[in-house]
Amino acid sequence: MSRLPNILMLMTDHQRADSLGMVQCGVEVTPRLNRLAEHGAFFRRAYNACPLCIPARTALATGKYPTANGVFNNDRQLTAGDCKPIHQYLAEAGYEVGQVGVRHVRVQPPVEQRVEFSSWVGPQDYAAYQTELGFDDDGTDNYGHLKLPKAYLDTFKTDTAVPAGSKSVVEGRSNAKTGIWPYPAEQFFDLYMCRQAAGFIENRQDAKPFALFVYLWAPHPPLIVPQPYASMFDPAKLELPANIGVVSESEPAGRRSSIASQLAQGVTMDQWRQAWAAHLGLVRLADDGFGQVLDALEVAGQTDSTLVLFTSDHGDHMGQHRMYQKFEMYEQAICMPLVIKGPGVVQLVSDVPVSHLDVVPTLLDIVGTAVPGDLDGISLRSCLETATAAADRYVFCQYSGLDQINYIRRAVIRGRYKYVYDPAGEPELYDLEVDPLEMQNLASSSQHAATMAQMHEACRAWARSHGDWVKM
Repeated sequence: MSRLPNILMLMTDHQRADSLGMVQCGVEVTPRLNRLAEHGAFFRRAYNACPLCIPARTALATGKYPTANGVFNNDRQLTAGDCKPIHQYLAEAGYEVGQVGVRHVRVQPPVEQRVEFSSWVGPQDYAAYQTELGFDDDGTDNYGHLKLPKAYLDTFKTDTAVPAGSKSVVEGRSNAKTGIWPYPAEQFFDLYMCRQAAGFIENRQDAKPFALFVYLWAPHPPLIVPQPYASMFDPAKLELPANIGVVSESEPAGRRSSIASQLAQGVTMDQWRQAWAAHLGLVRLADDGFGQVLDALEVAGQTDSTLVLFTSDHGDHMGQHRMYQKFEMYEQAICMPLVIKGPGVVQLVSDVPVSHLDVVPTLLDIVGTAVPGDLDGISLRSCLETATAAADRYVFCQYSGLDQINYIRRAVIRGRYKYVYDPAGEPELYDLEVDPLEMQNLASSSQHAATMAQMHEACRAWARSHGDWVKM
């Protein structure tokens, strides 16, 4: 290839892996992403490094495991390490770099001080846009982009009690309540951001290849959705997983105290259906927004020379295991969609586990930059170019709490098995081939003792080599 490919990274927040290819109420949930997957490489078992926004995005951007890069919860830069993000690697390789949407990548010094971005569009720009439209400034700090009365937005939070040392801290977290955003859909945060991304592509004058990162907020709760997306999926007609609102008989003791469990307490099946309808509406909104960006690529004549990568930071339980949001190691939270399409990429559908940590080495390999030896993933370039399966290996994930260290989990996935270690509770082992809903914990099965021992040892060795404080 005489010229480096452009790179377009599309990313959502809270989007489940099963949303791609899903049809509900006769409507494709992700039509544009489905087309992308059909013509590129679709990794259906891509695991994040942490089921939490900032650690997941930082691990993906740096290619380093959370305890290795220092960002293991939503600590807002307090423990971030001096790790080079993919934005910087690509800028050094000669790319014009743009960032649109939420930031959620923490390194020290910050990303915006490491790279001379040709475009950086974020929440502050959206706030100015809303002011121009005459929006009332009465939203909360967390959900200011919604611009709705604080008293109303507060009903979309449920108090959760979490351990903080010897104390318990009560904080409001987004719940499964749904509502309709009373303004035109095109004024919604994510569609505004996608228009800005499309404008970046349309207005470029530089002859250099570009790398554009488009990080959306949708379908992150609160589940307040503009029309027509709020009414696109009929709650009564949705086909949902069988374990909505159902707790596994073998669930480890104490799991009901977790944040995800607390947020699901008291939610009825009808309410879960409404939550799913709203969630899917936001997923479709994001998909339509990405369609605008991909259309701009086509109009600019850059489709064939652009590597497009789509993924999400983590998923959402959406009532499965009677849990809501992320914060746990079930597939709904840590198994992500990963699609890569572009020059040299052949069609591929793979069910071999890969990791978000593979994204940086893969992109560096494609653009011809040496892959540092201290990265924690592997390059998938050969998979993309030859449609061969990725190496059979252990894939690792960790959770260490939301804002403080608590509810610690460590997970190891290989082939059909997933092992979860909890230093304060019982271990878990699931056969994802025969029990995809993870309702049967096999950890105490003598038949699986050898698998348990192997996966525990792999987890222990990985933790030791990555600065993990967890004793195993």
